[in-house]
Amino acid sequence: MANYHKLEAKTIQELRDIANKFRIHSVSSTQASNSGHPTSCSSIAEILSVLFFHTMRYKISEPRDASSDRFVLSKGHAAPILYAAWAEAGLFPVADLQNLRKLGSDLEGHPTPRLNFIDVGTGSLGQGLAIADGMAYVGKKLRQSQLQSFISYQSYLRRGVYCLIGDGESAEGSIWESIHFAGHYKLDNLCAIFDINRLGQSEPTSLQHNVDIYQKRLEAFGWNAIVVDGHSVEELVKAFHVAGTTKDKPTALIAKTFKGKNFPKIEDLENWHGKPLGDHAEKVIQHLRGLIKNQGPLQIHPQKPLKDDAPVVDISNIKLESPPAYKLGEKVATRAAYGTALAKIAENNPRVIALDGDMKNSTYSEKLKKVDPNRFIECFIAEQNLVGVAIGAACRDRTVAFVSTFATFFTRAFDQIRMGAISQTNVNFCGSHCGVSIGEDGPSQMGLEDLAMFRAIPGSTVFYPGDAVSCERAVELAANTKGICFIRTNRPATAVIYANDHVFQVGKAEIVKKSNKDQVLVIGAGVTLHEALTAANELAKAGINIRVLDPFTVKPIDKEAIIKNAKEVGGKIITVEDHYPQGGLGEAVLSAVAEERNIIVKKMAIPTVPRSGPPSVLLDHFGISSKHIVDAVHEILKL
Repeated sequence: MANYHKLEAKTIQELRDIANKFRIHSVSSTQASNSGHPTSCSSIAEILSVLFFHTMRYKISEPRDASSDRFVLSKGHAAPILYAAWAEAGLFPVADLQNLRKLGSDLEGHPTPRLNFIDVGTGSLGQGLAIADGMAYVGKKLRQSQLQSFISYQSYLRRGVYCLIGDGESAEGSIWESIHFAGHYKLDNLCAIFDINRLGQSEPTSLQHNVDIYQKRLEAFGWNAIVVDGHSVEELVKAFHVAGTTKDKPTALIAKTFKGKNFPKIEDLENWHGKPLGDHAEKVIQHLRGLIKNQGPLQIHPQKPLKDDAPVVDISNIKLESPPAYKLGEKVATRAAYGTALAKIAENNPRVIALDGDMKNSTYSEKLKKVDPNRFIECFIAEQNLVGVAIGAACRDRTVAFVSTFATFFTRAFDQIRMGAISQTNVNFCGSHCGVSIGEDGPSQMGLEDLAMFRAIPGSTVFYPGDAVSCERAVELAANTKGICFIRTNRPATAVIYANDHVFQVGKAEIVKKSNKDQVLVIGAGVTLHEALTAANELAKAGINIRVLDPFTVKPIDKEAIIKNAKEVGGKIITVEDHYPQGGLGEAVLSAVAEERNIIVKKMAIPTVPRSGPPSVLLDHFGISSKHIVDAVHEILKL
């Protein structure tokens, strides 16, 4: 085996000793918290020992250094042993491990980026590999496209992304989406380690220790799959060397392990998942101490030298390369304006990337490909992996990621999106084809829950641009906004109503029609904003004036502007939205005025599951067209 040097017996024993120290810490810390997963930690002790004290390159002083290797613990319930690895490496005092799961401690039950050595939150199983895919893709593909030196690129490949996956979570379909992605893009800087410890939470896993089946499945997806004894330091070191030297395919280590390894009367037994060892703990710790040959301080160095060759990246102050260039009244779909803006900010900053789920010619994200095809990541029809790859790509502020597909398809990746918030990610999402206004494709394609979903995400910003100009500016603002951003775009072309130099702000509404005699405030967004303007013109013919407000962002909603304008028109508000009544624009407005006296709100939304039909017919049939807004104004004036 090229360049492989067999370990000395002393080093092998040191790595074994470290593994058993990890086990002791996992037992004692879960005892202190009276909760946790010590047996799930024990099965991966040698894997983490070899990774952290032999294979990986990283800086203890800067755990998230851009030039370092990445490690993702997909089976996040094994967090205590990951904490133990960093403590033994010297990042923080070993004594701090006793604060596991305690209020005020960042050593939580599952890892989150509150800790400076954690990139992403894990624990909702089946997500870590997609994130590792995103890290590896950016590390290889984007890095390759921006390097002039082939020699430098070859040096870079010797570092990698490591993801540890439990055998129970490998039943998740999202894992296999991610396996397909990595194989398709030949991510040879990615190494997945499957902890095949046979036991799930409530019973044995479906494949138990049939490691050959895992190997054949992974090979069928284009992986270099290696079966190893997961408790053999020698086999693990050799396998990681193979992973680091394999070209044009990712590597998977299929590690046969035992849950509760080296725990007498507990190893490989059921009904020990997620439990501290209780009365068994002291005897187990005594046994583990007896296995350690070197009882003193660690002699082995916890990291290899790091080559600081990651490029300096600046993702601040991203701008449109050129301002919007539309004519007032010109009809442009906001989904098309989204693609235009995406290309413009990509021209301005080389770290803007786009990801899509085979909808790029409908979402118009494909426009970025004309700027730089290497910065467009096709994730195919696998939305859970699509979101996870984006989260991984955005880690350590290496990219500004924009993810797009039909708005309704994000619902199947809601878990990944909510975990993205826990991971403090700055990913931007664009959902096109929202509401009944998409027309004949019918309800399966209509995003009618998306506003509610993204509004529920903590720290999120939800844009709902009303025309092409505001959509371009929404993209620009999202690129510079922390946290998860969602931009809702429409399929139908709508008139441009804003001047190209109009200034937009997050959380600031726009009044698009106003007079001194207004009697009702109508709030619409997207297509319903234009329906409201049409209704205003019709009502004016009958001598009734209404004020029309464009919220621009549904979250944060401009509470001050809504209350101020509502009071100026006599306290009557109508909201109209191409969305179900629950959780959308109407409820955002209701929350804004909830503590105000003498304001009433009438909500107009899609009341039931819709059906196919022409867009204008559907808007009318489901009660959100201009005609229905006119009727609603007459009704609310009677109150």
